[in-house]
Amino acid sequence: MTTEIFNEKSATPSLQIPTPAGPLVTITPKAAEKATALLSEKGQPEASLRVFVVGGGCSGYQYGMAVAEAPEADDMVIEDNGVRILVDKDSQSLITGAEIDYADDLMKSGFTIYNPTAVSSCACGNSFQTADGSGSPAAC
Repeated sequence: MTTEIFNEKSATPSLQIPTPAGPLVTITPKAAEKATALLSEKGQPEASLRVFVVGGGCSGYQYGMAVAEAPEADDMVIEDNGVRILVDKDSQSLITGAEIDYADDLMKSGFTIYNPTAVSSCACGNSFQTADGSGSPAAC
């Protein structure tokens, strides 16, 4: 299934974004365990994990995560594996179907986002490019 984005001047779709059959964003059990522990350590066990996308990074867009006490009016609220995830309206189409995981190995320790809408990403995995080429790359 796809979501078609139309150009204002044309009746034909200019971009097709995969639309997941399930939630907008999911979180693995390992990432959920880490997120729950992190929220508890910060003294905010009832808070949410905000996941967002901003322009920049070496590929055009970069991921961000933050602790949020409450959802904003335009947030999509997802509950998965005991964690409440908030995604703002502008980021929703850029991370449709994404999975949040947690890596803990010799090379990297931290949250990782697997994003099916990304057509390329930089080596660090923190920034990505979409099929329409939007976003403004910046030096890492």
